[in-house]
Amino acid sequence: MTAFLIFTGLILLLLTGIPIFAALGLTATVILLIFEGGIGSVADTVYAHLNKPILTTIPLFVFMAQVMMRAKVIDDLYEMAHTLIGHIRGGLGVATVMACTIFAAISGSSVATALSVGSSAIPQMQRYGYPRRQALGVVAAGGTLGILIPPSGPMILYSIVSEASVGALFLAGIVPGLLLALIFAGYSIVSATLRGGDRPAFAGMPKILRAIRNSIWALMAPPVVMGGIYLGIFTAAEAAAAGSVYALLVAVLVYRNFGLKDLWDCAYSSMRTSMMVFMIIAGAAMFGHAITIIRLPVGVTEMVAEIGLGPLGFMLMVMAMIFVMGMFFESIAIILITTPILLPTMNALEIDLVWYGVLLMINLELAMITPPVGMNLFVIKGITDASLTEVVRGAFPYVLLMLFGLVLLLMMPGLATWLPYSAGFGR
Repeated sequence: MTAFLIFTGLILLLLTGIPIFAALGLTATVILLIFEGGIGSVADTVYAHLNKPILTTIPLFVFMAQVMMRAKVIDDLYEMAHTLIGHIRGGLGVATVMACTIFAAISGSSVATALSVGSSAIPQMQRYGYPRRQALGVVAAGGTLGILIPPSGPMILYSIVSEASVGALFLAGIVPGLLLALIFAGYSIVSATLRGGDRPAFAGMPKILRAIRNSIWALMAPPVVMGGIYLGIFTAAEAAAAGSVYALLVAVLVYRNFGLKDLWDCAYSSMRTSMMVFMIIAGAAMFGHAITIIRLPVGVTEMVAEIGLGPLGFMLMVMAMIFVMGMFFESIAIILITTPILLPTMNALEIDLVWYGVLLMINLELAMITPPVGMNLFVIKGITDASLTEVVRGAFPYVLLMLFGLVLLLMMPGLATWLPYSAGFGR
C-alpha cells in the first residue's frame, strides 16, 4: 500500500509538469518526514552522489556536441552519406540512417540527432521523391540512436545510479546500436524495392571522394572517443575531455567558422544542460535514499521471490512496464525512478547490469517515438509542416523493428556484453 501511494503521488506530481528534480525531491522529503521525522540525512546523501569524477563527462560531452553542431559538421556528414549510397534503391533512407548513426556518436542526444539530421535530410529526401511519411519515420527512428550509441547522456545517468561501469556501458551499446541501424537500413531498402520508382544517378567517384574528404573530421570523432576507451588509453572522463579538445581543434583550425562568441554560447549552453542534470541527480539521490529507508527495494525483491519469477520472466515484466511508462514519461524520469527500486532484485537474480542497461536504452528509444509523449515525434513535427498523426504513422514500422531488436537482445545477451568484457571490463 505504501509503495502504491508513493508512486501515485510521484506520478501525479510529474503529470502536473513540475520539474523532475522537484518531483523526486518533494516525494523524498515527504517520505523522510513521515518515517524519519526529519531530513538531516539528505545533505550527506546528495553530496555522496554528486562527488563523483564520472560526472565530469556530462558537461564535457555536451560541450563537444555543441561545438560540433555549431561548426555545422552535420551538413558535410549527410552530404557524404547521400553522395556515397544515395543512388541505390532506398539509398536516401540508408544515408539518413548512416548520418544519424554517426551524429549520434558525436552528440549523445536523440533529440539533437533528429533535429540536426532531419533539418538537412527531410527536404533532400522529398526533393528526390522519397515518400513523405517514410522520410519522417526514418529520421524520427534514426534519431533515437543517440540514446544507445555512445557517448550517451542517459547511459551516464544510469551508470551513476546503478554504479555500473560507464566505459563498459559505452562499449556495450556499440554492437546493438549498429545492429539497429542495419535493421533500419534494411527496412529502407526492402520498402523502397517493393515501392519501385526512380533512383538518383550515381554521383561518380570524384564527388564521392570529395564528400568523404570533407566529412573525414566528423568521421574521426567517434574513434577518438571510443577508441581511446577500448584501447585503455584513457578513462571515460578523459575521453570526454579528449573529445572536447578535438571538437574545438576541428571547429577552429579546419572549419574556421568558430569564434569567441560561439565558444561562449557553447559553454553557456553546456553549463545550463549540465546543471539541470545535476539537479535531477540530486533529486534522484534523495528519492533513492528515501525508498531505501522504507525498504521498498527489498520488498520488491521479496515479492519477486514469492512469485517465483526467474531472471528472464523478471526482465520481460520490467521491459513491459518501462515500455508503458515510456508512453507518458521522459527517459531521465524513467531511469531515476525505476533503477533504485529494481537494482537489489537484479543483483539477487544475478542479472548483468551492463546487459540490462542496454535493454533499458533500447526501451527508452522506443519511448522517443511512441505517443503521446514521444519527444522525437514532436521534434520532427516542429521542423516540418506535417501533422503529428502523419509523423506517428511514419514511425510506426520502426517501433516494430525496435521491439524485434529488443527481443533479440533479450535472447542473446552476448550482443551487448561481448565487446566490453573482451576489452577487459569485469563483470
